[in-house]
Amino acid sequence: QKIKFKIMDATHLHLTLTHIPIVGTIIGIGILAYGQFSKKGEIKKVALVTFMVMAILTIPVFLTGAEAEETVEHIAGVSEQLIENHEELAETAIWLMGLLGILSLINFFAIIKKLSFTKTISLITLIVSLGTFGLFAKVGNTGGEIRHSEIRTSNVNNDNGIINSSEKEEHDDDD
Repeated sequence: QKIKFKIMDATHLHLTLTHIPIVGTIIGIGILAYGQFSKKGEIKKVALVTFMVMAILTIPVFLTGAEAEETVEHIAGVSEQLIENHEELAETAIWLMGLLGILSLINFFAIIKKLSFTKTISLITLIVSLGTFGLFAKVGNTGGEIRHSEIRTSNVNNDNGIINSSEKEEHDDDD
């Protein structure tokens, strides 16, 4: 029996890579927080490199999103509004991740050069990383809602329109 291998297309790549920036950022936050608490520059540098790598890995995730959209937008039960929500959040998130990557690079060199603003930029980087994680968690959730009705706060009706939770409850009461 022959085993067939399918080459990964942009949709598969999007779905495969999409979790990495979320998980990697929360790991980086933990490492950076520990580095801040322990006042160990080497630990902070590990976190900063993690953030820089996450910023780079976010680029193919973002670039493959359009093809992923093309793949799912015509599937029954998929709402254009859910796709649009995900896409708009992703556009904001990539800019915030880019900012985190740049801050991390500056912070990295500030630690190496023992610059006077190292503590301040480390704190700013930690705060931005928390915001970045929060936004990416929301992006990931809205992406999941596109195909996973079980995690939606709203349900999609047959016309690809949204029935909000209160309308759903009214419909459930009619049974």
